[in-house]
Amino acid sequence: MKKPLIAMLALLAGSVVTSALASTGTVLRDEKLYSKPSATASVAASVPRGATVTIQQKQGGWLRVTSGKTTGWIRLLSVRAGAGGLGGAGVGDVVGAATTKSDPSRVVAVAGLRGLNEEQLKQAKFNADELARMGAQAVSPAQARSFAGQSGLVAVNVPALGAPKPAQSSSPWETQ
Repeated sequence: MKKPLIAMLALLAGSVVTSALASTGTVLRDEKLYSKPSATASVAASVPRGATVTIQQKQGGWLRVTSGKTTGWIRLLSVRAGAGGLGGAGVGDVVGAATTKSDPSRVVAVAGLRGLNEEQLKQAKFNADELARMGAQAVSPAQARSFAGQSGLVAVNVPALGAPKPAQSSSPWETQ
């Protein structure tokens, strides 16, 4: 009597742990599954729009997912957290995928950097030589005008915007 009870409790605990670690998601567009969280990694498989995937891990802007029998990495913004197809797959759904199981005290900024992960960014250091190399690429205003002219570009004067006017309250309850 005790052995079946213990086995059932172990199975129940295992399913709770598995469901806490993995969640489902819906692929928002045809996408590739990569072998590593990088767009330059080899492609493990392709996943069609609307496919249901099991989200196993989040790393930077990537999710480690399982689709069928294949596990790989997919861009975070390509998956909507939760099940239920593509109906209403809007910005709120994408943000839901980006913030699922995240630490609310941690501020995250998406800068659109490719090929860099969070650890690489944390280890970044000032490099005076690289700054000097970049400065060596600078051109004078005359060189820039000459290059633009060779490409058929011309300068256009755009009138400045007028000074902003103070906001006028439309509410009778506000005083200025």
